[in-house]
Amino acid sequence: MARKINMAVLGSTNGTDLQAVIDAIKKGELEEANLKIVISNKEDAYILERAKQAGFPTLFIDSKNKSREEFDQELIEVFKKNQIDLVLLIGYMKYLSKEFVERYRSRIMNIHPSLLPAFAGGMDKNVHQEILDHGSKVTGCTLHFVDEGADTGPIILQQAVEIKENETIDSLKEKVQKLEQQIILKAIKLFAQGKLKIEGRKVKILD
Repeated sequence: MARKINMAVLGSTNGTDLQAVIDAIKKGELEEANLKIVISNKEDAYILERAKQAGFPTLFIDSKNKSREEFDQELIEVFKKNQIDLVLLIGYMKYLSKEFVERYRSRIMNIHPSLLPAFAGGMDKNVHQEILDHGSKVTGCTLHFVDEGADTGPIILQQAVEIKENETIDSLKEKVQKLEQQIILKAIKLFAQGKLKIEGRKVKILD
């Protein structure tokens, strides 16, 4: 079995994708991951309640009156105490500082609800609205390593889904989230097994 990794999740919204991670851990299907802490910059974000109900440690860090660097320094201190190996962003509505990205380079994963590089930079339902307005026939999701840009880091995994004629924002979001959950779980396992190798812009999945 792969070594057990210490994982932290950062989120600002409902954390629907986190539920898949929690469920997989509880069922013994994600033995590779030790979910050490779930952190939000929003006190009322349901992602915190979701984690609490499942018995995982949570933390709210207020971002008011703090620079990006100050806020991220608080995160770094918490992560150092918890010996975090992997940081997973799920609906996290803050940009990370250069220092944070540098410290955890190749260890921060972000899930985005489109097939990057298309429709980068947006959040949640705004992305699905853009995709529908554009008349796209196919969409999907992308899990990527985070770099200094907005949704510009090396792509780990992508999954596509067809857009139906009568698609709505909500129906599309539901379909895409199911795919998001699948690739997040797959990527955590690959990371823990040491099977993700970054070469320039590309992420190779090793046998």
